[in-house]
Amino acid sequence: MSPSRNRCTQWVAGSAVALALLFAGAATVASARGEAETPGPRTPSARSADAGFARDMAVHHQQAVEMSFIVRDATGDEDVRRLAYDIAHTQANQRGMLLGWLDLWDLPKTAPDGQGPMAWMPDGGHSGHSGHDMEGMDHDGALMPGMATRTELDRLRAARGEPAEVLFLQLMTDHHKGGVAMARGCAEQCTVPVEKRLAQGMAEAQQSELDLMADMLAARGAVPRP
Repeated sequence: MSPSRNRCTQWVAGSAVALALLFAGAATVASARGEAETPGPRTPSARSADAGFARDMAVHHQQAVEMSFIVRDATGDEDVRRLAYDIAHTQANQRGMLLGWLDLWDLPKTAPDGQGPMAWMPDGGHSGHSGHDMEGMDHDGALMPGMATRTELDRLRAARGEPAEVLFLQLMTDHHKGGVAMARGCAEQCTVPVEKRLAQGMAEAQQSELDLMADMLAARGAVPRP
């Protein structure tokens, strides 16, 4: 084979490899956006359940992280501190994933005009929540079911020792109940497979922590709030 023909063969082979790598990269991005597993729009819309869950759960998680750091400094009880660490670590990581998906989808981290928190759920997230949860909706800083109000957070910051432990466990129980409802809503309505799997995992993990917190409250002569 002549040198020129050999160079031509090498160039064609190299081009084929480059094209293969280019297509592989495009397929990876498409899969992350849900294109490889679901038909339909290239990315979720700003008003979709996928985007709504990512936005709202990121806010919900942020408060759980905040409460966990507050109680960590308010008690020396190792069981409560360990639970607080686990919640803060897990939910901070999950929050990063949710915000990362919004960036990947090129969607804003705030709701579109005219769409408030929980609008992506059919009933706005109201079903299955106690009267206390409903009173907290859009009042005193509580944007979603289960979220603590500003007044409740101030009480937690001021508490020390066992009273801080009990209040934290009660507030986090309410918080987890709201989070489980949201996660189950996404597991049913979201269309991006990886987000649906994360939501299902959230619901299962937080339900397990609800059982643990009920036991911890009982050990302190207390119960979850009605």
